[in-house]
Formats: sequence, C-alpha cells, structure tokens
Amino acid sequence: MKRDKIIFYAVTGLLSAMMLMSAGMYIFNYEHISAEFTRMGFPLWIVYPLAVAKVLGVAAILSGLVKELKYMAYTGFFFNFVLAAVAHLQTNDGEFGGAVVALVLLGVSYFFDQKVQKEATKASLASA
Repeated sequence: MKRDKIIFYAVTGLLSAMMLMSAGMYIFNYEHISAEFTRMGFPLWIVYPLAVAKVLGVAAILSGLVKELKYMAYTGFFFNFVLAAVAHLQTNDGEFGGAVVALVLLGVSYFFDQKVQKEATKASLASA
C-alpha cells in the first residue's frame, strides 16, 4: 500500500507540475501560445479558459475532496491530451511527445489512484 501511494503521489506530482507549467505558459507567454493555437486552427479565446481549467483540474485531483470533480478532472485532462496529440500529428510539427507523456502520466496516476482508494476502503472495512 505504501508503494502504491508513493507511486501515485510521484506521478501525480509530475503530471501536476506539467499542467501548472503549461497553464503558466498560456498566461505568461500568450504571444507564442496564440501563434501555435492559430497555426493549429484553434480559436484564441480558448487559451485563458484552458489555462484556468488546467489549474482547477490539478486542484481537484490533488485535493480529492469531491470524488466526482476529481474524476471529471481526469476525464478533461484525457480529452485535452488526446486532442493535443491529434492536433500536433495533423499539423506534422513533431511536437506530440508532450501530449503522449502527459497521457502516460495521467493513466498511471489514475490507475494508482484507484488502487490506493480500494486499499483505503479495505482498510477502513477491516478496522470497523
């Protein structure tokens, strides 16, 4: 159980850092990001809301206060990463690696979140 928690927090920490850096880039390097979004055919109005969504998604996953919000954040990140990978593949710019790494981190984080939750449930039932 301890190993699973360590893996969950390490991988989720990496994913969270990646998302927070991405959100920061969207906000503080808007000129570069807007040029990339335009090149890939995305509307520019989505840049700031996507940055906010990434920060809120990280908060939902790390806090775990509301289970449904945490799983909505996982789902939103999944679609964001898949769509980012597809957009980079379609434009043939060779920049899809970050989205693939994010997808792997997301999958591992979700898998170990599920394991930790099951183990916590078993432990609480056993002690009751």
